[in-house]
Amino acid sequence: MTEDMSPAERYAAAKLRAAEQATALAPFREMYDFALDPFQIDACKALEAGKGVLVAAPTGSGKTIVGEFAVHLALEQGRKCFYTTPIKALSNQKYQDLVRRHGADRVGLLTGDNSVNSEAPVVVMTTEVLRNMLYAGSQSLAGLGYVVMDEVHYLSDRFRGAVWEEVIIHLPESVTLVSLSATVSNAEEFGAWLDTVRGDTEVIVSEHRPVPLWQHVLAGRRMYDLFEEREGQGKGKAGRREVNPDLERLARLENSRPTFGRDKRRGRNQREADRERERRQRSRIWTPGRAEVIDRLDQEGLLPAITFIFSRAGCESAVQQCLYSGLRLNDQEGRARVRAIVEERTVGIPDEDLHVLGYYEWLEGLERGIAAHHAGMLPTFKEVVEELFLKGLVKAVFATETLALGINMPARSVVLEKLVKWNGEQHADITPGEYTQLTGRAGRRGIDVEGHAVVLWQRGMDPGALAGLAGTRTYPLRSSFKPSYNMAVNLVSQFGRHRSRELLEMSFAQFQADKSVVGISRQVQRNEEGLDGYKESMTCHLGDFEEYSRLRRQLKDRETELAKQGAAQRRAAAAAALEKLRPGDVIHVPTGKYAGLALVLDPGMPSGRTNGHRGYDAHDGPRPLVLTAERQVKRLASIDFPVPVAPLDRMRIPRTFNARSPQSRRDLASALRTKAGHIAPERHRKQRSAAADDREIARLRTEIRAHPCHGCDEREDHARWAERYHRLLRDTRQLERRIEGRTNTIARTFDRICGLLTELGYLEGDTVTDEGRRLARLYGELDLLASECLRAGVWNGLGPAELAACASALVYESRQADDAVAPKLPSGKARDALGEMVRIWGRLDALEEDHKINQAEGVGQREPDLGFAWAAYRWASGFGLDEVLREAEMPAGDFVRWCKQLIDILGQLAAAAPPDVARNARKAVDAVLRGVVAYSSVG
Repeated sequence: MTEDMSPAERYAAAKLRAAEQATALAPFREMYDFALDPFQIDACKALEAGKGVLVAAPTGSGKTIVGEFAVHLALEQGRKCFYTTPIKALSNQKYQDLVRRHGADRVGLLTGDNSVNSEAPVVVMTTEVLRNMLYAGSQSLAGLGYVVMDEVHYLSDRFRGAVWEEVIIHLPESVTLVSLSATVSNAEEFGAWLDTVRGDTEVIVSEHRPVPLWQHVLAGRRMYDLFEEREGQGKGKAGRREVNPDLERLARLENSRPTFGRDKRRGRNQREADRERERRQRSRIWTPGRAEVIDRLDQEGLLPAITFIFSRAGCESAVQQCLYSGLRLNDQEGRARVRAIVEERTVGIPDEDLHVLGYYEWLEGLERGIAAHHAGMLPTFKEVVEELFLKGLVKAVFATETLALGINMPARSVVLEKLVKWNGEQHADITPGEYTQLTGRAGRRGIDVEGHAVVLWQRGMDPGALAGLAGTRTYPLRSSFKPSYNMAVNLVSQFGRHRSRELLEMSFAQFQADKSVVGISRQVQRNEEGLDGYKESMTCHLGDFEEYSRLRRQLKDRETELAKQGAAQRRAAAAAALEKLRPGDVIHVPTGKYAGLALVLDPGMPSGRTNGHRGYDAHDGPRPLVLTAERQVKRLASIDFPVPVAPLDRMRIPRTFNARSPQSRRDLASALRTKAGHIAPERHRKQRSAAADDREIARLRTEIRAHPCHGCDEREDHARWAERYHRLLRDTRQLERRIEGRTNTIARTFDRICGLLTELGYLEGDTVTDEGRRLARLYGELDLLASECLRAGVWNGLGPAELAACASALVYESRQADDAVAPKLPSGKARDALGEMVRIWGRLDALEEDHKINQAEGVGQREPDLGFAWAAYRWASGFGLDEVLREAEMPAGDFVRWCKQLIDILGQLAAAAPPDVARNARKAVDAVLRGVVAYSSVG
């Protein structure tokens, strides 16, 4: 409307437009066919002004635009930009995006598996690769101007989060950092830390979803809105919203108990009418099947959809259910396009492997527009599913929550079958942060007017709790940073001990710990005021009630101590009895889930027939493997033996006995019942309490009765105040210890690690020894174990396949513990070497305990897992995929992923080991990198 402006206003507007055109942002905006959002513009302007930025915004809001502007600035300024992502799949995806925009000659890729044009001005890489480059002082860092850290909220990840903080701390000051995060509730706190360690950092938070999200509950045949729509407030809008009263009525109906039939005065016809009405009402709350849900979404125009199922098997089962139901979401033309794309992408897979991988069943689902997506799938298969989903040729995907971690698969709708998932230890409710991340996939920017989140009705559902999940944006970022052995030697090598401590004190973990101290100190002050009041209230006119109270506490503590000693003696006796057990002993398990007669298959001692490390706990003692009379093979723990156990009889265990065979278990259990059925369980006499004969207890009781305050009429009233006083005093002392413990915590852990490394000869003051320099080239959870094995020559003389088997124990972790049967191992040198690895780990574990290095806090060496050794050995020996997968009882995707990690650690050994081991490590890499592993582009 320039005609309405005065000449001065028109001049000012023209001057402003000219100034904007002179910025790097103006031509960048023209590269997109849509207008940038205000938060994107603010972040780009801050970058151009020379500031670092932290952008926290919802999934799908376009945070990566800011990262792409950093790439644009770097190319314009003749500098480099590294674009980092947490996982290889995202790196591959981002590499393709940037190649399309800037050309293959200007963009490179580094993921550990792939190295493409690594000296390009723009390189996409995993965060671990950049961390390793920083420690190695790589020449590729020369000219680096910008680093984009996509999905930076990964630093909360307890396994890999420390890498993000290492990179942020160690990047040169001249590098501008662009941090892209999901919406977190403490973005300002994280930004304040970035400002401290990186300099001027602007925090830009956006909670606006570019595509509004509607929340629904599907119960029976009806789709209910979760929130009641109020006048003047559309769905998907922010603000306080009320739960749909229809859903609350359904919940009350489900929880109510039918009353019909209780009132005998009611007529029969009335009772029948009540039953029919109750049946009709309850029929509205059934949970529809998976095929029915997809069909319903199709009818409502809500496809494509991602259904999150917190189980791999559940995802595969869902696809099968849809196929059996006859569901078809693609027409003939769509089916033909799917087949053409799939055949092109899988042309390199041998025919014999296609059958093993379930190719034809997978293809049938894809042609119908239906697929699963989870970590157990072959990476190539997952990539095809993602491509077809983006092309609209797959319309229903059943996925585990790993899909929500940044993969570019936006949908119109997201379905949650349940609001509970297994967290590795127990079934737990999903958090508001997890709910937000999962449902954030709904709504495709530039395609959908709105997105839809659909939760399936489950028995016992609380609509109010669901509304709380959907309406809460609490997703705090918590540091998981912990020093490691590799980190310690790399830091000392570059900076020395003192400077390294200072750098570690700059971590976000320490920043959060120090900040929390302020609130704890305030609580200590309040407690001290309360202590003064309690002390006054317990004052007694007859004498020193504090002294009297102390005697009572000493008596109570002594009684508790004796009770614990008795329990400890019983545990020691029980452990000693377990150590005497031998294979073939018939025992009676006194308590626990498997109480009753049992046959000892393996006593669980280090010298046992199975791998002793599985059956023996350094702290808990033997864990015998037994066959119960009910045909179950289980490894028991000390908790199952609160009292000593003695053999009741002996039995011969047939050589042909196979614990995995149901028939073998059934036959031997039958023989056990026949032989030992006449034996009665042991009886244990009650023992006289130790307190009855304790002189200290007798002395304290005498002093208490002789104390003046013992005769006070208000004694128990004073005692209650004294108890409150001492409880508050104890709490206050704990808070003071927490303050002390949270100050310099990271540095103290670093000191302990350096102490252990010094004892082992990796460090000598500020000097890193030759052994230490080798450790600096070994990354991973078991870095120190790998270094100690190299030092001890454990792998000398092993062939490539044998070395692959041993190296697998450094990276593999089984998804769930299975102590019932020891893993199958290669024979000969490989078996001996694996046994020696376990023994070395045991020595390191004892050393860590001496140095107070706590594995529970994420520091130290976990026990090596031998569960992949046989599969790695067979695959590296040239056996076919069918045979290896059948013996490993492992999905193809898991097999490929562990092989990729095995290749990574073998590559590290090739760089760090003596010539003989290094040569065989390289041969092992070639032996593993074949077939299904070689043609999977993503690790």
